[in-house]
Amino acid sequence: MVTNSVNGVAKKRTNLIGHAQRLEDGRALAQDVWSIFNAANLPADCINLGQGYMNFSPPQWIKDAATEALATVTANHYSHPRGRPRLRQAIKDVFSSALGRELDIESEILVTSGANEGQYAVLTAFIDPGDEVIMFEPFFDQYLASIVFNGGKPVYVPLHPESALSKLKPTSDDWKIDFEELRRAITPRTKIIMLNTPHNPVGKVFTRAELEQIAALAEEFNLMVISDEVYDSLVFEGREHIRFATLPGMWDRTVTVQSAGKMFAATGWRIGWLIGPSWIMQPTLAATTRIVFCSNSPLQEAVAAGLEQMQKHKFIETQRTEYLERRQVLVDAFDRIGARYTLPEGTYFLLLDISRLTWPEDYPFPESVQGRGRDFKACWFIAMEIGVSSIPVSEFYCTEHVDIGENYARFAFCKDLDTLRHAGERLQKLADYMQK
Repeated sequence: MVTNSVNGVAKKRTNLIGHAQRLEDGRALAQDVWSIFNAANLPADCINLGQGYMNFSPPQWIKDAATEALATVTANHYSHPRGRPRLRQAIKDVFSSALGRELDIESEILVTSGANEGQYAVLTAFIDPGDEVIMFEPFFDQYLASIVFNGGKPVYVPLHPESALSKLKPTSDDWKIDFEELRRAITPRTKIIMLNTPHNPVGKVFTRAELEQIAALAEEFNLMVISDEVYDSLVFEGREHIRFATLPGMWDRTVTVQSAGKMFAATGWRIGWLIGPSWIMQPTLAATTRIVFCSNSPLQEAVAAGLEQMQKHKFIETQRTEYLERRQVLVDAFDRIGARYTLPEGTYFLLLDISRLTWPEDYPFPESVQGRGRDFKACWFIAMEIGVSSIPVSEFYCTEHVDIGENYARFAFCKDLDTLRHAGERLQKLADYMQK
C-alpha cells in the first residue's frame, strides 16, 4: 500500500475520493443475501437451493451451436448494437404470433447483455432525476439499483399474502395487489411501472383481470410498463401467461424483457432481448450502445439456433414437464413434515413459510444476519443445521415492508433431481424445529 509522511507520521493513501451516494441508495455496498449466503460462508456440503442458477447444462444441440459459432470468423467480432440479424429474426419468428403482430427486426427488437442489462438500458433511456418507478414487492433486487443508479425514485407496492395465510395449501395466486394502494402510489412524477410475471420470488402468474387493472392505470396516468417476462416458458397447472403488451392499447407503452439464460438454462451466457415499439427501442438502443456497445456474438448465434430448433425438439414442453417433476420433489418433502408453503404457478422458486420455525435462544448467529428480518436467521439456521441453503425473502422489500416478507424463505428447484431428492431428505429434519 502506498503511503506518504506528514510531519514524520506515515499516512495511508486510501479512500482519497468518496464513492457516489447512489451506491448507498441502491444497496450496492450493503452486505446482501448473495454474499451472506455464499458457499464460502456455509458448510462445504450445504446443498444450494438458494441461488437461482441451474446445476445442469443447456441442451447439447444449443451447446453445439455455440461451438460452431466460435469456429467462424464473424461471430468472434463485434455485432451490431441491435443484435445479430439471425437472432433478431429468430426472435421475430417465435414471438410475432405470441404478441399478435408482425415484429420489425430493425426497430422493435433489441438484443441485450442479459435481461438485467436490458431493463437497465430502458431506465437509462427514460428516467430523469426524481422520476418515480413503481415496483411490486417482493421485487427482483436488481430493479432497485437500476432505478437508483439512473436517478429514479423507487416506489413500493407490496403483493399481499393475506389470503395465502388463511389457507392450508396456498398458491402463488393468493398473493394479491391492493389496486387502491397502487392508485395511491401514482403521483405526477411517476413514469414507469415495473411488472414481473411470472413473478420472482412468489411464482405468481398474474391473471388477465389483474393485468387489465394495471393496464387501465397505465393508460389513465400515461405510464410506461417494463414487463419482465423472463420466466414466460415456466408456467404450470394450465395457467396462461398473458403477455402484457397484448392487452388493448398496451403495445404502445410496453417494453417486454426476456432472457435466453432462463429459457435455455444458460444463465452465464448473458443474452436477453427487449421487444417494444420503436419510440421505446430507439432511445434504449442509444443507451445500450453506450453501456455495453454490443452483446456476446457467438452466443447470440447459439441462442438463435435454440429459438430456431426448439419446436423441433419440443423443448419448451419437455422443459416444463421436467420442472414440474423437480417442483414435486420439493413439494413432497415439505408435505411429509406438514410444512406450509406457497405453491408456485410459474418460475422455479417456492416460498416456504418459516413463521413456525424455532431455534435455541443462544444460537450463535453471525453479525451479518443480526438486525435484519427474522427470515435471515431462519435461513442461516436451515443452512447450518439442516444443510440446505435458501434465500430470505425480506431482502426483496423496502424497510417499511420487511414484516411481510420475513415469514418466508425462497427455495430454488432449478436443480437436477438427485440434488433435490438429497435436499428433500435433509429437509425432513426441519420437523424437529417447527412449532406444532
